Amino acid sequence: MSIWESLAVFAAGVGAGTINTIVGSGTLITFPVLLATGLPPVTANVSNTLGLVPGSISGAIGYRKELKGQRARIMRLGAVSLVGGLGGAILLLTLPSDSFNTIVPVLIGLALVLVVLQPRLAAALRARQEAAGGDTGHPDGGPALLTGMLISSAYGGYFGAAQGVLYLGLMGLLLHEDLQRINAVKNVVAALVNGIAAVFFLFVADFDWTAVVLIAVGSTLGGQIGAKVGRRLPPTVLRAVIVAVGLIAIVQLLLR
Repeated sequence: MSIWESLAVFAAGVGAGTINTIVGSGTLITFPVLLATGLPPVTANVSNTLGLVPGSISGAIGYRKELKGQRARIMRLGAVSLVGGLGGAILLLTLPSDSFNTIVPVLIGLALVLVVLQPRLAAALRARQEAAGGDTGHPDGGPALLTGMLISSAYGGYFGAAQGVLYLGLMGLLLHEDLQRINAVKNVVAALVNGIAAVFFLFVADFDWTAVVLIAVGSTLGGQIGAKVGRRLPPTVLRAVIVAVGLIAIVQLLLR
């Protein structure tokens, strides 16, 4: 890797760490850059996954204030997401990519719809639950959220672009919680999924360690930047950013 390619990968890592902490989809920054350096797609994917783990941890630490009081929720959602992430990592090395990639834009599009309509849908859902008996629903989203997180995490372990958008859409709809606190949980779950996938890849895949180190350092810096920027965004602006990033993700994935 030349010095200019190394600088490009590092810069992509910073950008990915920043956008992952705020929304997600950082892989859409780093993955094309790694391919441009000449890495094979699978090697680029697994190197990117491992490199982004420190950035996810950095973003979660940056949101530590919003994580207070959510330990039980994180434990529950995290356990399910670990299973999904490992399953997705296995799928990457055992299944052809065409069939899985076909549904990815659909999943992201659905997540964007959930993000946009989340305030109205969540209010309508709570109103119906209260009318039925005063119950405002399961504090952790119940089976619906656990199932959605399992599937989203499987996708995250497989590729991960717009993984955060899926998490935000699901949790925003099914949890009666502030969007910034949901974003904090998203960062922890993303770190767990990337971490379990990376551990699996360590035993069965080939890495480009130069790329891993450059992305790791860059994404760690970006995670701190993203935490400072993301927590200052009002819910409406944050939703707008989520939608913009998600639409870009769909376009890029369709053009791959």
